[in-house]
Amino acid sequence: MKLDALWVAFYTIVLREVRRFTRIWPQTLLPPAVTMTLYFIIFGNLIGSRIGEMGGFNYMQFIVPGLIMMAVITNSYANVVSSFFSMKFQRSIEELLVSPVPNWVILAGYVTGGMARGLGIGVIVTALSLAFTQLSIHSLPMVVVTVFLTSALFSLGGFINAMLATKFDDISIVPTFVLTPLTYLGGVFYSIDMLPGFWQGVSMANPILYMVNGFRFGILGVSDVNPFVSLGMILVFIVVLAFIALRMLERGKGIRH
Repeated sequence: MKLDALWVAFYTIVLREVRRFTRIWPQTLLPPAVTMTLYFIIFGNLIGSRIGEMGGFNYMQFIVPGLIMMAVITNSYANVVSSFFSMKFQRSIEELLVSPVPNWVILAGYVTGGMARGLGIGVIVTALSLAFTQLSIHSLPMVVVTVFLTSALFSLGGFINAMLATKFDDISIVPTFVLTPLTYLGGVFYSIDMLPGFWQGVSMANPILYMVNGFRFGILGVSDVNPFVSLGMILVFIVVLAFIALRMLERGKGIRH
């Protein structure tokens, strides 16, 4: 395919994805905003006032970067897994697969659509957080790079989950039993410096820890891990998942019978 045709294919997939989640905004955009507002009120104001400072900042300021990243992660993932699986379930994905559109364009289109929702929710949650605390950005490039890479990574994860899923129940297993525990144990609500040595080591095996701390460094300038190590880890995960997703598309895993 020529470059302009590739662009049209990519743009069409992305536009479809964006229109899908904006059309049903009461289901896709409103719930995360309400949930994060409750986190700000309960953890930030009510519990945070009793905890005091953490990492040199009041507790509300400390948890805001983690809560923003948590919203980006869950919504990037959810958008792709629900959208692609719905295409599989309705068997409309077959029309895309028999077209001359390369697999990498299909993957890039769905991932970009997931990123659009994840980053959009990130902006909404950031705006809401300003009603509860003041934020000053320590490193804008670090903020932008970390949030974009993290959104891309979990969009890829959602794509793989959608390809492996055989029924609607399968698309909720990973978010419930993997993403949620890893997110809560990824330093969103605490610094791993508070943990005993053994559990600090265990926490270092949690990939979400690097994303949360990389973003927190960009916002506050504090981190439990080296921010450049965080970026390196995210890039490695992206390369691995992108390779897996492309191989699965080439083999028609879960979509060809």
